[in-house]
Amino acid sequence: MSKFEPDKRHLREVLIFCFNCKKTAAEACRMLVAAYGDCAPSDKTCREWFRRFKNGDFTVVDKQRSGRPQVFEDEDLKALVDEDPCETQKQIAEALNCSQSVISDHLRALGKVYKEGKWVPYELKPRDIEKRKTICEILLGRQQRTGFLHRIIIGDKKWIYWVRIKTQHQIIS
Repeated sequence: MSKFEPDKRHLREVLIFCFNCKKTAAEACRMLVAAYGDCAPSDKTCREWFRRFKNGDFTVVDKQRSGRPQVFEDEDLKALVDEDPCETQKQIAEALNCSQSVISDHLRALGKVYKEGKWVPYELKPRDIEKRKTICEILLGRQQRTGFLHRIIIGDKKWIYWVRIKTQHQIIS
């Protein structure tokens, strides 16, 4: 077998040839697999191209698409967030010319969360960890000193006053 690697355009032109020879999409796919092996398009792709040929579209070049979002570096994003941590995802997305969901994914990967109107690191600082530990020890100590039963308010009766006023209709004669 030769070292020829077919490109998409060549394979589509071969599909047009098979279409003009009145072959079915499945037959064309089997022929391409026999000739090119792993480089051949799938059966589903062959059927899609045959559908296009039946509709009169014989262009073999790819159509222009919106394409992949613009690629940016995480350093650019990190610099923007460090410069102004109060910016929203939408503002950052407009600055980097990409979608808001991409910004969200990258910020999550960088370990940033939006709290109290600004982007902050997700990891706790040692002083924050120590503060949480101290608060937990205080709460645990309070629980051990005094039981929880004395804090429950129990009442045996509840009185509700309810007055139903009947309205009387006067008949004027």
